[in-house]
Amino acid sequence: MSSTPSGVLKEDEESNQGMKRSSGCLKGHDSQTATLLKETPLENLRLASQAVLERAQKQGRSSCPRCKSSRMFYCYTCYIPVETVPTGEIPVVKLPLKIDIIKHPNETDGKSTAVHAKLLAPDSVTIYTYPCIPDYEDTRHEIALIFPGPNSVAVNDIPRSLQKKCQGQVSCDEEDESLTEPALKNARLEPGTDSNLDAADWHSGGKTGPLSKIVFIDSTWNQTKKIITDERLQGLLQIELKSRKTCFWRHQKGKPDTYLSTIEAIYYFLVDYHKEVLKEKYDGQYDNLLFFFAFMYRLIKTAKSSVGKE
Repeated sequence: MSSTPSGVLKEDEESNQGMKRSSGCLKGHDSQTATLLKETPLENLRLASQAVLERAQKQGRSSCPRCKSSRMFYCYTCYIPVETVPTGEIPVVKLPLKIDIIKHPNETDGKSTAVHAKLLAPDSVTIYTYPCIPDYEDTRHEIALIFPGPNSVAVNDIPRSLQKKCQGQVSCDEEDESLTEPALKNARLEPGTDSNLDAADWHSGGKTGPLSKIVFIDSTWNQTKKIITDERLQGLLQIELKSRKTCFWRHQKGKPDTYLSTIEAIYYFLVDYHKEVLKEKYDGQYDNLLFFFAFMYRLIKTAKSSVGKE
């Protein structure tokens, strides 16, 4: 991620208003919308039909089937589509690992693009509100945290870095055994085990890669310090993504355009992980994670363009 913090960008308070204003701006702007898309990496995404979102957008806000709150497209509290967006018409994305998202308590749910991940990969994504953080103690050797820092490694360096952590843990465990009773160990390599794991080893062990879970922090950059320094996240391998420009319509004031929204960070990590760690051809498997993001981008950009703001 270079200097890009994971999930530090949020949908600002104007985003929902922007979608409302754009309701009457889409007609007659097909070519304009196409031009906007060609200016971004969103152009080549392999997305499911967004006709369901177009219909819902024309109908306006609708009720959440669960809490009955009035929302546009989805309920950001219940993490489900509203009544005008049938669940069967929303794509489901299969991910190669689990994702935990730690959200700052001061962030407004309606601003967060992290909700998109939960909606589109419901079986693989869990959102926690800080200070609620899972216990990673027993599985630290197969979990990583997306966050830039002095000890962060690139995605393609994940296998080697995890191997080094495993070997370091084994050495510490062996020293401890001489002083204490045997105990359950983390990341223990059995004697004679080849530590140079490849894709075949992962698959034969029931895993699709060296990681079982990845953790993202969902907050503004200024709010990340309290979360990233929490002792429960210490010891996790930290991953830094390649530097990419965000397509987010409103990023934090004074921050570079390489600061990604949460859903962008998740998407780009998975693409890199698929190609550089799993060593598999990427053929759009995770593109639908940007299903809502790409649609909202078009709505807001078209609306702004129509009134001469861009």
